[in-house]
Amino acid sequence: MNETTIPNDLDETSPRRRALLPIWIKIFLWIFMIFGFIAPIGLLFGFLGMGFNLSLYGLETTNALSVVGLLITLLFAIKGVVSFGLWTEKDWAVQLAIIDASFGIIVCLFVLIFPLLVDNNDIGFSIRLELVVLVPYLQKMMNIKEDWSDRVANN
Repeated sequence: MNETTIPNDLDETSPRRRALLPIWIKIFLWIFMIFGFIAPIGLLFGFLGMGFNLSLYGLETTNALSVVGLLITLLFAIKGVVSFGLWTEKDWAVQLAIIDASFGIIVCLFVLIFPLLVDNNDIGFSIRLELVVLVPYLQKMMNIKEDWSDRVANN
């Protein structure tokens, strides 16, 4: 009897999608997964009338229910989702990471430039160090996008 083989989409010898991520991104994934899970606690503190320090991309607040507080909480939640998606090798993860990194760069540039446009008396200038990580992160995600979609997740 002839034995026919059925092509298997899961090639056990192919490297995992996670192998495409450098160690520095893997470290940040875990950090932002933790912050992503902690972010809703800030909202709870806000509802209870308690202060909760939030800071990201130069945006800072102690009021989680303010516009800035809700924006920071949303950004941490998105970063948590992106981190979880990359770690678990989801199909959509790299595309969402590109969007997240792009939005992070835009927010950093806004926080960098906006005070210069609004307050003519303040000559201070603050460089956002987050850009040192966000730009290479965005570049890496754009570089692995095709390889990520070509590989099948090994879950």
